[in-house]
Amino acid sequence: MIIKLNRSILLSITLLFFVTLPVSAQITIESWTPEAMVNLPVAGSPELSPDGSMIAYTVRETNMDGDESSFTTHVWVASADGSMNRQFTRGEQSATNPQFSPDGRKLSFISTRDSGRQIYVMYLDGGEAKKITSAENGVGSYQWSPDGTRIAYTMTDPKTDEEKARERERLDVIHVDRDFKFARIYVQPVDGEEAQAIYGDDLHTTSFDWSPDGETIMFAHQPTPRIDDRYKMNISVVPADSGAVTPLVYREGTDGSPRYTPDGSRIVFTSHGGQLEGIGIQDLFIISADGGEPAALAHTYDRNVSITGFDASGNLLVTERRNTLSALYRVPLNGDEPELLTPENGIYNMFAVNRDGNRVTFTYENSDTPREVYHADPDSFDPVKVSSLFDDAAFPEFGKTELLTWSSPDGMEIEGLLTYPVGYEPGDRVPLILMVHGGPAGVYSQTFTGQGNIYAIQHFAEQGYALLRPNPRGSTGYGKEFRYANFQDWGYGDYEDLMSGVDLVIDMGVAHPDSLVEMGWSYGGYMTSWIVTQTDRFKAVSMGAGLSNLVSMVGTTDIPGYLLAHMGGPYWGGNMETYERHSAVYFMDDVVTPTQIIHGSNDLRVPLGQGQEFYWALQEKGVDSEMIIYPRTGHGPTEPKFIADVSNQILRWFDKHLGREAVAE
Repeated sequence: MIIKLNRSILLSITLLFFVTLPVSAQITIESWTPEAMVNLPVAGSPELSPDGSMIAYTVRETNMDGDESSFTTHVWVASADGSMNRQFTRGEQSATNPQFSPDGRKLSFISTRDSGRQIYVMYLDGGEAKKITSAENGVGSYQWSPDGTRIAYTMTDPKTDEEKARERERLDVIHVDRDFKFARIYVQPVDGEEAQAIYGDDLHTTSFDWSPDGETIMFAHQPTPRIDDRYKMNISVVPADSGAVTPLVYREGTDGSPRYTPDGSRIVFTSHGGQLEGIGIQDLFIISADGGEPAALAHTYDRNVSITGFDASGNLLVTERRNTLSALYRVPLNGDEPELLTPENGIYNMFAVNRDGNRVTFTYENSDTPREVYHADPDSFDPVKVSSLFDDAAFPEFGKTELLTWSSPDGMEIEGLLTYPVGYEPGDRVPLILMVHGGPAGVYSQTFTGQGNIYAIQHFAEQGYALLRPNPRGSTGYGKEFRYANFQDWGYGDYEDLMSGVDLVIDMGVAHPDSLVEMGWSYGGYMTSWIVTQTDRFKAVSMGAGLSNLVSMVGTTDIPGYLLAHMGGPYWGGNMETYERHSAVYFMDDVVTPTQIIHGSNDLRVPLGQGQEFYWALQEKGVDSEMIIYPRTGHGPTEPKFIADVSNQILRWFDKHLGREAVAE
């Protein structure tokens, strides 16, 4: 007898089976290849149930078999007492952004399994996943209402019928800075009624929060979706059942990421402080929910915070970079100084707090320890590990990483991370890779060095290279003054910071002075182009998504305001010399260093032309050079095969120009 089950019943049975069956895996890496590193799972997006008894998190896995080159993410659920840790969703389509319902009985997530990015809800004890939304253009961010009867979400405006008709008729010309597609807030009843847009104004929502009574939604917005309009971000409130938008914080610069205090009487948010800070500041402010004048809270260490939530006493919990670390702070709402809550021993990140503020969940990693999910009491901070992705992992030997500090020629103190070759013996002189981060307000932190990225650190270490990752002036994590220290100084003070770090590693007896190479992405790519115009000490360099001509860059990038902030304005009106003084293409006369250029074909942040300009100049001069373009790629590869390939291409280039054979794998 053949029994036929309909698709709905099959899905229900399948999901129930997946929810209740524990899943475990053995991770074994025999060699630190870029492919093996990219293939490692990655934990993220931890969330706590309202009572703190359950933790949801995601695990990203890699698909590189045959013609596949993609990542798939799924939701796991664990109990805080350690009695259960199971995969919650499965399938070919990812499930992301898990959130518990306010009663703690259900879990929501976003998936593309049917008609784009939609919100699904499923009971924690199993059953069928119910699709809650039917957003025509897909769901962006979302949040449950306090009573659990509604979900608010953002959706970017879909194409109009007229626009769809023009597409069919091949008349879909693009008028720049017209017909913007705004991200607006919709409220969806969980019982299946139709979603409602709660405001009609042309405002582009970037973040929002429900009031504790569920009557109001507060949101940060900018006038258009253009990235540079983030500098014009303001905060307003609107009734949760729709109505007039009421301005709350409207002033110069950026005001964003608003959160209601637990009693709903006040609002905390991050801000430039009423003036434009284009290089970057996120200070904390507080204002009455009824409006008034915002008041500044105490400055944090880096003045670049992200708001997590509130503890049991109503104090604000925030996260922030701290030198090469990342930490959780408690910030009193009365203006008292912040309190550091986490040990200074690694990267504590992705914090979430439960409703009562007596438990936090987060990820932790350090240079030799892969990322896992934990939870803790924010007061005593006694971390308990939740995930077990790497409990049975077998890794090859690591190249050890240590923190270095040195003084730049002008006396500025610089930090950096030095990773030694695998099996390094004191006294050995080895090839050194100088590795420059992007930004320039990026930062090298004590993240797991075995994780797969475009620069596979342990792969180079296994191949006999030492790697120096400096945080030159302009980096985040060291305070506002340090972050602003390269204003109108790109390529000068920061160049000295980098080179003095190289000299230190040579003086330590680690780096061979005749075996120096360099690589950098984005702003690191800018520094690559600059370095070869200033010195011939490097045997080869690799320039990733680098900008070489600030004049052509500022008018073609999607973030011109960021460059304007660093250069002090546009290049006209007497400022052309500033742009030329900091652009590598104006200093090509003495370039001799073999240069590899890597770029994405669809890069809007640093347009492809930046790499092409520099490649043309190198070719015209007869410098040994090559250019590699990754298709379907923006400012950095997102396909795992491409991510792995970057390090393979760079190693080939470096080995060739150092006259060395790759270490056998």
